[in-house]
Amino acid sequence: MGAKQENGDPEDILPPTEQELSHELDMKVKKYLRGEGADLEVLKDKKLKGQLYDRESLYGKSAKAAAKTEKWLLPSEGGYLEAEGIEKTWRIKQDTIGREVDISSAKNQYDIVLPDFGPYTLDFTSSGRYMAAAGRKGHLAIVDTKNMSLIKEMQVRETVRDVVFLHNELFFAAAQKKYPYIYNRDGVELHCLKEHGAVTRLQFLKNHFLLASINKFGQLRYQDVTMGEMIGNFRTGLGRTDVMQANPFNGVVALGHSGGTVSMWKPTSAVPLVKMLCHPGPITAMAFHPDGHLMATSGKEKKIKIWDVRKFEVLQTIRGHAKTLDFSQKGLLAAGTGSFVQVFGDFSGSRNYSRYMGHSIVKGYQIGKVAFRPYEDVLGIGHSMGWSSILIPGSGEPNFDTWLANPFETTKQRREKEIHSLLDKLPPETIMLDPSKIGTVKSAKKKEKPTKMEMEVDMEAAVEAAKGTAIKKKTKGRNKPSKIAVKKKEIVVRAKKPFLDQQMKEEEKVAKKKQKISEEISLPTALQRFARSKHGSELDLNFHYSSLGNNVLRVKEIPSFFSSSFVREVTNEVAMDDDSCVSATVMKAEVSAALGFDTVFRVDARGFAGGVIHALWNSQMIHVLVRV
Repeated sequence: MGAKQENGDPEDILPPTEQELSHELDMKVKKYLRGEGADLEVLKDKKLKGQLYDRESLYGKSAKAAAKTEKWLLPSEGGYLEAEGIEKTWRIKQDTIGREVDISSAKNQYDIVLPDFGPYTLDFTSSGRYMAAAGRKGHLAIVDTKNMSLIKEMQVRETVRDVVFLHNELFFAAAQKKYPYIYNRDGVELHCLKEHGAVTRLQFLKNHFLLASINKFGQLRYQDVTMGEMIGNFRTGLGRTDVMQANPFNGVVALGHSGGTVSMWKPTSAVPLVKMLCHPGPITAMAFHPDGHLMATSGKEKKIKIWDVRKFEVLQTIRGHAKTLDFSQKGLLAAGTGSFVQVFGDFSGSRNYSRYMGHSIVKGYQIGKVAFRPYEDVLGIGHSMGWSSILIPGSGEPNFDTWLANPFETTKQRREKEIHSLLDKLPPETIMLDPSKIGTVKSAKKKEKPTKMEMEVDMEAAVEAAKGTAIKKKTKGRNKPSKIAVKKKEIVVRAKKPFLDQQMKEEEKVAKKKQKISEEISLPTALQRFARSKHGSELDLNFHYSSLGNNVLRVKEIPSFFSSSFVREVTNEVAMDDDSCVSATVMKAEVSAALGFDTVFRVDARGFAGGVIHALWNSQMIHVLVRV
């Protein structure tokens, strides 16, 4: 064995065990290759042929590296449920699965019945080893799910709406009747967060060390648990909500509202990043895929929708109601309502979910929360009579990374990890819809308009450059100092001209904008008679006088800015003290018992900004107020 035969296959040199390993690696390489390589012999272009050959070899090396990583660094394979013949996977019961699995896995099938304290809500640590259970009637418990041992339980003697672990199993937060509280694993109360108010839901962003809460008045708050600082406090303006979920990919918090909308928030913005209408009625549940690209929502109209968060469009609509939703590490979707749990799976990789498993608990139990346990094929169910645990093959990641989450970590490792996570803590500004933009070069914007000061500086620089322009020496008589001075002035004027033209254009734009805004402002009815005419070139002068006669109205003073071009139509003349030929036209005359005659003069007033004309009528001074 192992001796090479003449003209034999080189693989025959290897021992049988190594031949088997090599064959297994080849199978894994095929899994990661992008299909069969292109036939490059057909190409005649040598340069293109060489480039494609390098690209194909790079693909081959990448596939081989991925296969070796899977072989040596990911030794465990994920579980799965396979049906025979016409059998359906969702018809397989938990009893059947329990008889076929090993003893350690069978221990994960259990029911805890606590009818006096339910309904229960659950939360797991990132490693999946510890579970926090909170009963609505004040029961709090921390359980070691590996050893199935109770670490601590206590009764807070008031309503508990939600519970969530902080950065590790040593601390957890509970949303109680009036305020949220932070406890350690020994049940000692550490903090009472009175600023949050009566909280309905809690979420912890472990990369940012932020505790997010939404209270019954619709106020969203972010608090830094390392320094105790309140990072954000926003009023959503969309009413009370019991649906809140954090996207694990980018840290954006999503809220489901009674109007069918989902709003997405970050701690540095007082307005939502996204508001999308997902359902025609209230949203009952929501969950995010671990990769952050998929979102599942459920509405009162008995439909579950799968959304692509990158494009904000519906990928799939599933008929059915869900009071609670959760995605597993491998992408399975659990939906619970009433006393029934349904699990959907995407086995084709095309984001098309279909029925995978189902489980009915005792009739009459009302499910309030479903949560997949990380790194295990286990689904935790919190219901009105306690909590249960069932097996869902293929739901958990089979290979854990000890740098991220270690179910078997020691006290020393936990301390080291806590220090490293605090050093690697991300600031709140890094929470955004697309975190891949962090660290990239900002794209160039359109060139902004230069300020007035910048234009003056540029003009001065252009003038200085123009002054330094050398003038050609010409023939005798054409090179006089006076002519040179004139030419230099012309060069300076030419240098200034583009800047002055641009400045004039800007001023015209501003003037037009102001005029448009002033015209759009609607005046009250009592002041509309002072409004400017729509034609923009005429002005009404309104004044009252008590006697009628053929006397000539003499204007004692007239502002210098008043235009002297008047419309001439009928008879009445207005004579000015300065012999300027000015006349006005009586356009309208109405007799009033109280005021006598009301005369309206219509004049051309281009460029007129308003003022007061002082006039003499029968030796009496009349003040005429003019407004544009």
